[in-house]
Amino acid sequence: MSATSDLHALGQSLWLDNITRDMLGDGTLAAHISERNVTGLTSNPTIFEHAVSAGAAYDDSIRASIEAGRDGEGAFFDLALDDITRAADLFRPIHDKTDGVDGFVSLEVSPLLARDAAETIKWAKDLHARGDRPNLYIKIPGTPEGLPAIEEAIFAGIPINVTLLFDREQYLAAADAYLRGIERRVEAGLNPRVESVASIFISRWDVAVKDQVGAELKNKLGIAVVEQAYVAYLELLDSPRMQRLLNEGARPQRALWASTGTKDPEASDTLYIEAFASPLTVNTMPEKTLLAFADHGKVGAPLARDGADSAEVLAAFEAAGVDVDALALRLQVEGADAFVKSWRSLLDQIATKSQALTA
Repeated sequence: MSATSDLHALGQSLWLDNITRDMLGDGTLAAHISERNVTGLTSNPTIFEHAVSAGAAYDDSIRASIEAGRDGEGAFFDLALDDITRAADLFRPIHDKTDGVDGFVSLEVSPLLARDAAETIKWAKDLHARGDRPNLYIKIPGTPEGLPAIEEAIFAGIPINVTLLFDREQYLAAADAYLRGIERRVEAGLNPRVESVASIFISRWDVAVKDQVGAELKNKLGIAVVEQAYVAYLELLDSPRMQRLLNEGARPQRALWASTGTKDPEASDTLYIEAFASPLTVNTMPEKTLLAFADHGKVGAPLARDGADSAEVLAAFEAAGVDVDALALRLQVEGADAFVKSWRSLLDQIATKSQALTA
């Protein structure tokens, strides 16, 4: 068996954190599904920014949007939905085989809406309706302003990928929003089965503190944060609140480990994949990391259900002057700002291409 099949057999879903029109057209994504056990896909503004700027693959879509009188965000969502729905169709057999547990693709609402719950809900409904696929997640940031939008979207029956979570507390807040949405559906006599994942970002933790701590703590903060979040996740799955909803027919919101590409060139390129092996979770990884893991990765012991030594590791970071709670908030704000920057750059690129194609 391969490393990817070993991880899949453990009960963890491997998702690709990338999408381009080329990989849809040349069979690359299909090969990842058939040969490397990839069962889902995520996207974000940065991914689409890189894809659109890489060449002429999207020129025809942009030209068609121009002819239809759409530009800017309208032109972007035209091309994004083209890619996302094609990917969703590739994953549809997995979605059907797993009875809707797996086989999802994700599309993010505009990051400019991160602090506008009403507009986020409006766009989430619109994009999901336009995508018209049962295995389409709409990504909404798990910021304080995004939590009401998550609850309302779940209540509306829209599958949601909660993004930009960075620690246990942010995860629990997002999970609570999800559960409130499901509880409201039960009270209203609606089907409580609305799928969701909660995406906890990892690698930015270790990048943020790399110059603040000694070698003994290098690349340990992200792992400790996940170990703490995993304990909270398991406790929530076993809680009376969750058990009542499961009895009504609901499905648990799965934890998703995101941003799992290793950014330290001196560390293993499969560090976060091997560290976060765990059943009933998702690991979404860059294509480079997926290929590295498929080539030389190993699946060892799964994440400890008791948090292992994560409490002691976090205490060591605090003793070294790292305010972990404050850093979690900072990383969430910086992550939202980074997506806004990529979004604006993406729209600038579309505008530039539009002008060139019109000329």
